[in-house]
Amino acid sequence: MRRLLSGVALLALAGCGVPPHVAQKPVIDNPATQGAFREGDALQQTGGISRDDLPARWWHLYDDPVLDGLEEQALAANIDLRVAQASLTRARAVSAAAEGQREPDFAASFGVQRARLSGESYLLEEPIPVATLGSASASMSYQIDLFGRIKHSIEAARADEEATQATIGAVKVTLAADVARAYITICGANEDRELAEHALELQGHALEIARRLQAAGRTSTVDVTAAEGRYEQLRALVPVQKARAQAALYRLAYLMGRTPTEYPREAESCNAIPQLKDPLPVGDGAALLRRRPDVRMAERRLAGATARIGVATAELYPQVGIGLSGGSLGFLKDLGQAAANMWSAGGLIRWNIPGAGARAKVRAAGADADAALARFDGVVLGALRETETALNAYAQDRDRAVAIVAAREAADKAADEARRLRAAGRSPLLADIGGRQGALGAKASELSAREGLAHDQVNLFLALGGGW
Repeated sequence: MRRLLSGVALLALAGCGVPPHVAQKPVIDNPATQGAFREGDALQQTGGISRDDLPARWWHLYDDPVLDGLEEQALAANIDLRVAQASLTRARAVSAAAEGQREPDFAASFGVQRARLSGESYLLEEPIPVATLGSASASMSYQIDLFGRIKHSIEAARADEEATQATIGAVKVTLAADVARAYITICGANEDRELAEHALELQGHALEIARRLQAAGRTSTVDVTAAEGRYEQLRALVPVQKARAQAALYRLAYLMGRTPTEYPREAESCNAIPQLKDPLPVGDGAALLRRRPDVRMAERRLAGATARIGVATAELYPQVGIGLSGGSLGFLKDLGQAAANMWSAGGLIRWNIPGAGARAKVRAAGADADAALARFDGVVLGALRETETALNAYAQDRDRAVAIVAAREAADKAADEARRLRAAGRSPLLADIGGRQGALGAKASELSAREGLAHDQVNLFLALGGGW
């Protein structure tokens, strides 16, 4: 067998050595995979992130007791987690069965029969009388694992078990992100609905003024109709946000293993999008690859594939075992007597001379290991790509949010100036209402930016592999 280069140093830190096989150097050994994130420099300078490692339960960073409770309840009752846990239980049983090959095999038997034996089988010419015969025996056998077949089959089973365990981690990572997304959607929809209701109230005042002016002959019917249209447009936004919030509540119920009618009431009243109080901790590439469960899963699949090369190679060599047996065979009345007792001890070598088929199985196992290494490399590169992409999106949306906040502040200032002019009698009421409507529109844009930024944060937490 070829040998997997000693690299994989990062995974060795996590206690997961890879069985020998592949000559190609794994991507994870490249120093570029373990350094600081490229997209993190600008964010760190602006205080958006820190180089601290991501905590296990990242949602605590929001300091939101409701979100904390939702996450814990989902992690305790989610259906996908139950399925993954059942798969792990099965994988552990398979590992135990493989480890059982190291133990000796025991067998015992006891039988009684009424029979007449063939006289000629004992070189007798006369028949043998009918008799009651009995037999009792016990045996022990043990296979000596000279060529590592049992050892490597156990390694393969354990690797599969650990890969399944990593699957549970992957489910938890996704679940934590899904719960946070649903909660953020609820909070954002409720906050947006409140803004829409406020805007609807203002537009109602504007419509009433337009109707009064039209009744006084100071404006046309066209202005009234336009005001009515704007009012109905704003009124249509309220049920949209209600539906968005309710759908997210039902999503939370599903994630928590509940029926829709049992959605968490504690999340229903949230009307402020959760925000981080400190820079988002991201660590570096080395910490990312140690933490992400899909990387661990792919590495364990590679370990299992390389172990199966050892199993296939061991099949080319003889199987060596030893055995011990003893018992009694004869007339039932004589069982246990010296004349009926027997015993034996010895060894057994069984060898199926390997042909082209057996050697082809070794090559096939090697090809499987090569494919597993390629998948492992792909998962590593994918984890880095996802993280850099999430960091870039977060950085760009933070810059966008800064500009939108500046626009909202300018709109607030304009609305305040219009209000003062109206109080001084230097501006009509509609101008005052228009200024306030402009400020509300700017606030709606800011809210959309804040919600998008919160979702970016969750996407980044997901890419970083946090929450398990």
